[in-house]
Amino acid sequence: MNHLTRYIFRQSLGLTLVVTLAFSAAIWVIQALKFIQMVVDRGNGIGIFLELMVLELPFIFQQVVPVGCFLGVLFTYNKMIGDSEMVVMRACGLSQSALARPALLLAGCGVAVMLSISVYFLPASRGAFKDLEFAIQNQFTSEFLQEGTFNTVSNTLTIYVRTRDAAGQLQGLLISDTREPGKPVTLTAENGLVVQVDGNPRVLMRNGTRQTWDTVKQDLSVLTFDSWTLDINEFRDAPGARMLQADERYLPDLFNPQGLDNDPTLKQRMIVEGHNRLVLPIFCLTHVLVALACLLTGELNRRGQFKRMMIACITLGCLVTTSLVVTNLANRSLGAIPLMYLTAIIPAAIGAFLVLIGYRRLVRALAPRQAIMVRA
Repeated sequence: MNHLTRYIFRQSLGLTLVVTLAFSAAIWVIQALKFIQMVVDRGNGIGIFLELMVLELPFIFQQVVPVGCFLGVLFTYNKMIGDSEMVVMRACGLSQSALARPALLLAGCGVAVMLSISVYFLPASRGAFKDLEFAIQNQFTSEFLQEGTFNTVSNTLTIYVRTRDAAGQLQGLLISDTREPGKPVTLTAENGLVVQVDGNPRVLMRNGTRQTWDTVKQDLSVLTFDSWTLDINEFRDAPGARMLQADERYLPDLFNPQGLDNDPTLKQRMIVEGHNRLVLPIFCLTHVLVALACLLTGELNRRGQFKRMMIACITLGCLVTTSLVVTNLANRSLGAIPLMYLTAIIPAAIGAFLVLIGYRRLVRALAPRQAIMVRA
């Protein structure tokens, strides 16, 4: 790698990192707002929140890295054209392939990063993320109970708490338990506390009464207690296990999903997700070649390449839209899966042709005209 190639590569890489991190930070903040309420309501600390957000990063990078490569190359080459650096490099004898080489090296780095995300980091992080989210949503702590509100724990259990202090101590408890048909139970207690026993939440109540109404015998029985323990875990509606989603599965499991023969639609979506993981890295190369094709072909203009940059951005928007449409089509019919690859490969081939071959033809076409101007 010569000095000029390293120079262009460093410029493109630096801007790509800035754009990628800026976009990732913006999406990260939006995602953070979604998780703050869930974490706070469940009484978890900042550590759990940060763990959730770190696990979200591979998913964010998967969406941002191709766009970051595109914008990094687009703005770097546009700046070099505006500063006449590209004109000087061509005057020094650099070929079109030599000028495009740094951007293609950057695209190769982007493809490697995207492949690592698709193959390992995305399913690993999403699996850990979903496990943690599932645990948070199905945990039961004293912070879950809102003061002065009838908190519905399940279809058969409702808890009212008058006040709750900073230590999690509950005052003025009223619990409605209707799990046994025909025998609703009402529990009242002066105070109580939510404790975890072997990972299962329980409400420990003190100084209260337990009233059971028999709807058949029309009989009310009252029991006064000093201490009573109510197991909350058995009331939870959430299942004890969950099925792995498509973004949590590794590629072999996506291409050959097990246990989904009774759900062909879900199985088809798993297969499409597997192919989509392989197509996304190709888009890093495609986006870079689109930027190069728009800026390195034709005459260089120091006054700016605004029109060419707009064409590049519009082309990118069309490619993204087409990719989404084709992916949705593949979710309906597996026969459309080859179109997912063609959506990325064909624009890349056209871009490579324009950069490496189309430019040469343009130079040969302009050469006689320039010779005539010199003779005149």
